[in-house]
Amino acid sequence: MGEKRKKSESEADELPVSENNNGDNSSNKKKKKMEVLPSMIKNKEKRSAVHAKLKREKKLEKRKKAKVREVAEKRALELGEEPPAKKIPRTIENTRELDETVCMPDDEELFAGNDADEFSSILKHDVIPKILITTCRFNSTRGPAFVSELLSVIPNAHYYKRGTYDLKKIVEYAKKKDFTSVIVVHTNRREPDALLIIGVPDGPTAHFKLSKLVLQKDIKNHGNPTSHEPELVLTNFTTRLGHRVGRLIQSLFPQDPNFKGRRVVTFHNQRDFIFFRHHRYIFETKENKQADSKGKTINDDKGEKVPQQKMVARLQECGPRFTLKLLSMQHGTFDTKGGEYEWVHKPEMDTSRRRFFL
Repeated sequence: MGEKRKKSESEADELPVSENNNGDNSSNKKKKKMEVLPSMIKNKEKRSAVHAKLKREKKLEKRKKAKVREVAEKRALELGEEPPAKKIPRTIENTRELDETVCMPDDEELFAGNDADEFSSILKHDVIPKILITTCRFNSTRGPAFVSELLSVIPNAHYYKRGTYDLKKIVEYAKKKDFTSVIVVHTNRREPDALLIIGVPDGPTAHFKLSKLVLQKDIKNHGNPTSHEPELVLTNFTTRLGHRVGRLIQSLFPQDPNFKGRRVVTFHNQRDFIFFRHHRYIFETKENKQADSKGKTINDDKGEKVPQQKMVARLQECGPRFTLKLLSMQHGTFDTKGGEYEWVHKPEMDTSRRRFFL
């Protein structure tokens, strides 16, 4: 009996506290209900319904903000004031970590070094690029197809079978025959998975991981490349290392493109992934019906509709399409034992998503 009385007394003591905090508890419960995420709901139908509702609410909020922004811009134009500044979205690129090796336009040391590096003779038009392309010892079915498409992309490139020759002997042969670069296509499990670009005669040697390869035949509505020398576009190679990689890629192509061929080869660097694309731009004339200010079509004296010709430019992809990622950069030509590395990618470097090296 005594224990029951004690329990009842303790409950009686706690009752007024719960009554006083009744409003706070209800507000907390509401907050908890509002903070329920779709991933916390086990029922699939309920989860999808909550997710759709949240998505709808976000869209409505976005539209409201856009309308408010439009009204503010119109009001500023009417009053002759400056419109409110547009907000720049936060991306991984514009929030990247600060890097001391980013090249500035007024970096005199960088441009002075360009005149004395391994690629200066090619980029100054003193030497015409001549490329030797070969494969690894264990070739695959898609390897030769990729090599043949590389031959169509890179002018003055020649393919030699690897056979049983060591890579050092191939580099020596390339020096004797006045080649400027050696490209080795490495394959694994019947799929090209790496590229080795060796500058001849003094290096450097760059090792790239190759992924997401799409051959020309697999590209829908692809075009056939011509024999004209292509234009070369390099973007976002901003650091010292990126500048060096860009000059290595630039040394593979002649520096006097033939613009009549309308061929463009692009190496676009984004988050240290180099995306390769090969396009051909086409000019077409399309007929549009002329219309006056009221939207009525204009006719000639005989009453026939007058067609208006309009010039339209479009791109046609020629292929192939692939992605490169730099694994290492080595001084001099290929040497796995005594070679000195300029830069090597290690797993410890991937600690931040906002840290880029190229």
